[in-house]
Amino acid sequence: MHPHSIYKNGVAALVLSMITFFYTNAQTVTGTVSERVNTQTVPLVGATIHWAGTTVSTTSNAEGKFELSRSTVTNQLVFSFVGFKADTVAVTDQTALEVILTPQNTLQEVTVQGASSQIDRISPIQNEIITTRTLAKAACCNLSESFETNASVNVSYSDAVTGAKQIQMLGLSGNYVQTNVENIPTIRGLASTFGLNYIPGTWISSIDIGKGAGSVVNGYESMSGAMNVELQKPDAQERVLANAYVNSFGRVEGNLNLSKPLTEKWSVGFLGHASTLQNRIDQNGDNFLDLPLYNQYNGMVRAKYGTERFMTQFGVRALYEDRTGGQATENRSSSPTYRFTNTTKRLEAFSKTARLYPEKPYRGLGLILNAVHHEQNSAFGFTPYDGRQQTLYGNLIYQSIIDNTNHSFKVGASYLLDDYREKYRDTLMTRTESVPGVFGEYTYKYLDKLTLVAGARLDFHNLFGTQFTPRVHAKYDLNPNLTLRASAGRGFRTPNALAENYGYLVSSRTVYFDGKPQAEVSWNYGTSLAQEFTLFGQKASLVLDYYRTDFQNQLIADLEHPRELHFYYLSSRSTPGAKARSFSNSFQAELNYQPIKRMEVKLAYRLFDVRQSMGMAFGETLLLPRMMVSRDRVLFNAGYALPYDKWKFDFTVQWNGPRRIPYLREGYEHTSYQNMPRENAPGFYNINAQVSKSFRLWEIYLGGENLGNFRQSNPIVGANDPFGRDFDAAARVWGPITGRMIYAGFRYKLKI
Repeated sequence: MHPHSIYKNGVAALVLSMITFFYTNAQTVTGTVSERVNTQTVPLVGATIHWAGTTVSTTSNAEGKFELSRSTVTNQLVFSFVGFKADTVAVTDQTALEVILTPQNTLQEVTVQGASSQIDRISPIQNEIITTRTLAKAACCNLSESFETNASVNVSYSDAVTGAKQIQMLGLSGNYVQTNVENIPTIRGLASTFGLNYIPGTWISSIDIGKGAGSVVNGYESMSGAMNVELQKPDAQERVLANAYVNSFGRVEGNLNLSKPLTEKWSVGFLGHASTLQNRIDQNGDNFLDLPLYNQYNGMVRAKYGTERFMTQFGVRALYEDRTGGQATENRSSSPTYRFTNTTKRLEAFSKTARLYPEKPYRGLGLILNAVHHEQNSAFGFTPYDGRQQTLYGNLIYQSIIDNTNHSFKVGASYLLDDYREKYRDTLMTRTESVPGVFGEYTYKYLDKLTLVAGARLDFHNLFGTQFTPRVHAKYDLNPNLTLRASAGRGFRTPNALAENYGYLVSSRTVYFDGKPQAEVSWNYGTSLAQEFTLFGQKASLVLDYYRTDFQNQLIADLEHPRELHFYYLSSRSTPGAKARSFSNSFQAELNYQPIKRMEVKLAYRLFDVRQSMGMAFGETLLLPRMMVSRDRVLFNAGYALPYDKWKFDFTVQWNGPRRIPYLREGYEHTSYQNMPRENAPGFYNINAQVSKSFRLWEIYLGGENLGNFRQSNPIVGANDPFGRDFDAAARVWGPITGRMIYAGFRYKLKI
């Protein structure tokens, strides 16, 4: 079927299947906790809300919002926050409250001290919320640079030439993390390559990181985790946010956020970004640029309309980026100069519509629509790679209750259309996926102790048939300060071999594809324990979690042969005598502590056991540690702020343990593969720090990354002969390519 007709049929199927979205809760109390600064209200993060005379409580999230089941004992709801007067509100029929707390002594300096990041105490899924306070601890120029103080997500360069970054969660690549922007799947498909760089840090209001299988409401692609990025809204209290940044490598960027209420119902917003790097850097002297030269222009225009019964948001976003890397200087000999180039053009339109029921706030009906055109053209030396993706996405959800708020449900329908056209060398690869689906999710709450969520999806994939995706999540409060969570679920996705392994193309390897695309399928199981307590009289929390991901089928990128790159699937290589396997075990312990007022300390340890069956392209099946994944990682972060946040100091140390790298030996023959010794890259430290000074409307900051100046000395194999058969700029990249970097910038904020 022609792609255009599929688009039309997809839209028709989407409209005919409406059943939809939005949420509030019934016999629960929701609301916002804020403070008043001058003429503005500012959300308080981590404020405590509890029913008077009981231990039933919750805390406000990154936006100051909270949700708490009604009490049968009392209607007195108490709001408290360090440095503020406690307030008690008599709750009658209302379900949404707006509470503004007052400082205890307005004549003294008071610091609003909310946690930089916290576990969502309400959600049965283990969600960590990264707030704007955390994002301000580092330069945070884009999403890829937003996890410097996060122990769950690790970010690294995929190669030594393109500048592409990839994340890891639970020991698996970011391809298995469903990354949404305001509940719209965004970093996927061809955007997997550079998509983390396409979301500027100043656009972000919060990041919600969930481990394990996510909710079926958001789709079927969440296999190891789900991430949702909330952007600054058109009705944000910050009317103007301007930011400029420069670093010692020559990178310069500017950002501008504008929000403007037009009437009581209408508001509009603009998010703008421009950045560039034109300084040629070659610190290791291999005649290859350590960072590609680039220009990026990125903008979004959006509007919001809201009444008591209806809400809609819609907007358009456009992006252009060009990159140039490769050899730093022209070859003086007759041999050609190796160049990497990439140009990306992306256009996106979205809308979010909700029908509200103020007389029945537990009911909601809504629709999310999104359309994307993504085009990129690349060249690796003389090897071209061009890709085009057109995507249409819709998600419709209906939410209500069964008898009372102890029993609630969501049902709905979704539609996803992906049309891909890729060309690598002389090979043309096209694929059109049309996936209508239906889903349902039931939530049971018992008092304030137990929350159980069971959901399932049926997706009717035109290439891979009907897919059934069950998922279950449970949260049980053993006591008011100790919470146990558990989850299990299935996930599936269609991999994009070249886009998701883009860095491996910067080599002279011959690429082999084994058969047609298949769906990747996995099961994820996990549990976590969160304990809040006092240590030496100060607030502390400890989170322990363990997750396992088992793949029934997975795309393997096999680089064990030094001159070949093989793509094949586990299912096609399994035999009764030698079953191919791939799995990940992840354990993490994280301690957060506030030893003194206005100081936060985080200490975390992470352990991975990630293994894949490799060598199957050469007739062998060896279960090896997944390459480029450190078994151990330790993170320490300390932040301190003076009253009113006049000065803020932040310091982070990470230790990344050894990791396996492919064994590359000239003249290697696969017949000796089984007896070949394995190589491990060494562990290394990474040290970052920042200091910032705040004024009434301004904030200036100065910081540094990789302050220990650690660099991998020879990341590129065969750099002196990039058109030779041994050239490889990806398979041996395990550490920082560039050394110490110093940066400075400012933020200007004008609020209502």
